[in-house]
Amino acid sequence: MTIADLLASDLLERLRLIAHSFCVAEGGSHGPDHSERVLRTALSIGERMGARLDILAPAALLHDIGRREESASRGRVCHARLGAELAPPLLRDLGYTEEVIEAICHCIRSHRFRGAVRPATLEAEILYDADKLDSIGAVGIGRAFLFAGQIGARLHNPELELTAAAPYSLEDTAYREFRVKMSRVRTHMQTTVGREMAEQRHAFMQTFFDQLTRETRGMAP
Repeated sequence: MTIADLLASDLLERLRLIAHSFCVAEGGSHGPDHSERVLRTALSIGERMGARLDILAPAALLHDIGRREESASRGRVCHARLGAELAPPLLRDLGYTEEVIEAICHCIRSHRFRGAVRPATLEAEILYDADKLDSIGAVGIGRAFLFAGQIGARLHNPELELTAAAPYSLEDTAYREFRVKMSRVRTHMQTTVGREMAEQRHAFMQTFFDQLTRETRGMAP
């Protein structure tokens, strides 16, 4: 089955509706559009690397279904672990076999950047990379500014020492996110294709923030 056929399938549409019902309340940088981008990136990498797309697609759509509870608990609940617990009955209702369900749930369980479970299959590595790729590059910059706007942070603060900028504060800007987390993502990629994509996106971020600094300081190009 081609990616186009998979994306247009009735089964994927049913999965999409389920995933969206869990994620729509998150909105912002973790709404349903995030899962859709992760899905397309994962399938693109998976096709190049010969992975099982029938495992990747549901894992990508369902990977954040536990995030609502993590947010409500202020981080006490791990959304990756909870998502892997919520997914099996949903997948059984759609006719997935237990073997495939376990493979999908491992992908979900191991996709978190700070998670205790590491990816142990090709499909899990690809989902991990696709999720991280959505946090860098042009999309990553957009999500960082979206989050900064939600918490009321200012536009740019390249002059500030990172140790003086607290999370969820006026100084928790997109630039701080770039320095603290986004700039390090490329070193954590699991696959060769993911690393290639991460390097390209990293270079774009450096160019963008260099230009932003010049513009905010009134400097010539």
